[in-house]
Amino acid sequence: MFNIVSYLLFLSVSSFITIDVGRRCYNAGKYYLDYLIHDANLCLTINRILLGCYYLINLGYIAISLSNWDKVNSLEQVLTVTAIRIGYITLILCFLHYMNIFTLYFLRKNLTIK
Repeated sequence: MFNIVSYLLFLSVSSFITIDVGRRCYNAGKYYLDYLIHDANLCLTINRILLGCYYLINLGYIAISLSNWDKVNSLEQVLTVTAIRIGYITLILCFLHYMNIFTLYFLRKNLTIK
């Protein structure tokens, strides 16, 4: 019973985070990419590819998390396990987001020097 509660809690929170952060990064990314690249079609294409990769990484992490879930025996474990898993997904997404920003920045910097 507690496993089902923790699955549902994890799926609902991680789905909300995935959709909300993906939407926000996609909308804000338009302006950032336009500032870096100055080509509207290329910016849109890159932004869509980044959003697709973002969703695939999230779905993969969620699937792996659910397949490696330990048995939960109490409400305290439900909250602990779910919070840890959501914390991991948040940290991974934060790292990937900043990695993308810095990569695009340095690519633009290298392209404008040549």
